[in-house]
Amino acid sequence: MKKQILCVPFDPVHDVGIKIIKAELDSRGHNTKLLSPDLAPELIVKEAASVKYDFIMVSRTLGYGVAELLARFIDMLDSAGVRDYAKIIIGGKPITPELAAELGFDKGFGEHSSVEEVIAYIEGREYISGGGGLNRVKKDITAGYDYTFHDSEIQTLLEIIAEKSIAWAKGKTSPGIKRARLRREIARNEGAAGEQFRKEYLLLCDTEIAESNRGRYIKGVRPVSREELHWLGKFTNERKPVYPAKIQHHDKHPLFFKFLGSGCPVMDLAHAKICERYGVDGFLIINPSWEARYEGLIEGCLTHENDGTITSLKNIELMRNSLDKGTLLSVRAHRGLNTPETVELAGLAGADLVKINLVYGSLGAGTDPVRLLIDGIEAMKTAAGYGLPFDIPGNDELSGVPSWKTLAGLLINVMMGKKLGAKGILKPLFCYGPHIVINGLMKQNFVDYNAAKIYTLRKLVSAPVWPGEPVAFMTQSEERVQSATATGTHAALASGLGADAVTIASTDEAYSRGPICVTSRIDSIRAAAESLRFMGNASYQPTKQADIYSEMMTEKIRETLRLAASADHLADAISKGYLGSQEDGAYPGTFGSGTVTASE
Repeated sequence: MKKQILCVPFDPVHDVGIKIIKAELDSRGHNTKLLSPDLAPELIVKEAASVKYDFIMVSRTLGYGVAELLARFIDMLDSAGVRDYAKIIIGGKPITPELAAELGFDKGFGEHSSVEEVIAYIEGREYISGGGGLNRVKKDITAGYDYTFHDSEIQTLLEIIAEKSIAWAKGKTSPGIKRARLRREIARNEGAAGEQFRKEYLLLCDTEIAESNRGRYIKGVRPVSREELHWLGKFTNERKPVYPAKIQHHDKHPLFFKFLGSGCPVMDLAHAKICERYGVDGFLIINPSWEARYEGLIEGCLTHENDGTITSLKNIELMRNSLDKGTLLSVRAHRGLNTPETVELAGLAGADLVKINLVYGSLGAGTDPVRLLIDGIEAMKTAAGYGLPFDIPGNDELSGVPSWKTLAGLLINVMMGKKLGAKGILKPLFCYGPHIVINGLMKQNFVDYNAAKIYTLRKLVSAPVWPGEPVAFMTQSEERVQSATATGTHAALASGLGADAVTIASTDEAYSRGPICVTSRIDSIRAAAESLRFMGNASYQPTKQADIYSEMMTEKIRETLRLAASADHLADAISKGYLGSQEDGAYPGTFGSGTVTASE
């Protein structure tokens, strides 16, 4: 039903907002009349009383004496009988619903109100806020991709590497695989049966982990207290985001992820809930580096004094249950000796993704390539069983590995996953890495070489692309404005190139000398949001050099895969330096060396 609306810019200059709302009301068939700004209240009341308007819509900023002026205006409308047939509403930057009611208005709209919210009120409809924060729909990053390879030779080479590796791994096991399977049984069985499986599990753990699971924790580790959990629960359950924001400005913009790994899950979640309010779509749990060196994981809801949050079932469950149901959660699994078990825990806890890279986990994270290949295959099978896609970070570039070897490694992981029923997500690193610096590949700009990575992956396979980890790595400084700007420009570049998701760091993250503060998290989120707002559906224009780089990368990937396919299996290719050599700065890890045995 059409409404009669009188639009009153009760302000000498600020009338832009009410004009925008009037235009939208007109487009929907309502009858509106806009008065000129700064009319005397008596003239406004005279007009309001001359026609039976359904709504008197007032726009006004506040200042000294304005509240008294508005209260008198309401009294004048009452005296003229306007309130008998019209609702009187007010909007303006400092207006709150409480202030509007106190002044006598029927409804108030502030700086966070949308045009649609105002119109819904006028039309008598319920307004349902959408988008970021609460009430959003969880996204499937792999939707729309069929994992078809577009280059027949590269596909064949990848199949050879994957099939050789899977065949070689058959009949082999590790302490990590045995523990993962025991974890599954512990979760399925209660009482004496479950306790027996737990005893078997502890026998497969290093002493430090077994003792921690008996209550004698590694130095710096302690259980989260009941009081801490109580106050966290009150915060997450009783506090809801106020005016939740979105980073994206149209539906083709990517999802945005941040890291959680302060060491304390309570602090992680306090930060995460604030980041959700500012529009972050998902989080990646980063575990402590010392956890990678031990066989076994510590049980319980735990905190500790160093970076990285302990990967326990209780910790993952706490995060999953405390985050909004539409927020995505990924768990890092490829560092160290607990890859299959971590994926099992992620599945049991209801996580959405896991992080697995069988190449980087060895070359950049210290795990013996033979051990990680055996464990990684089991982990991918487990991920497939739980329906968990796995994201594949290309952070071996930070060691000096050339981009084409890193991209070849990402593609190998995708093919391995495809053979095992799991969906991989490609994560090229947007960084200023050692190989790039030494060879002057970003002297002219930071656009072309990063764009070439996405060009290359897109033309080789139908799979999601998620630049990280994070974008702008090694381009940021300790200066917060510079760091935020670098994050925003790289995020906008990724968005314009059609990325499906982006990982962004806090402005103090790359060079932090202490705990990451929540204001620095907001800095980078706001920088990304404003960059996407500025770019909209436009994009940066790479030069022709990006195409030249992409052609070079494609041929170098082909050469790398030929070498890798000549090896006995993936671990052999890694050990021989085909995917990153000592000259590049990459060294295969040694954690877990000699622990792979024949299956019983």
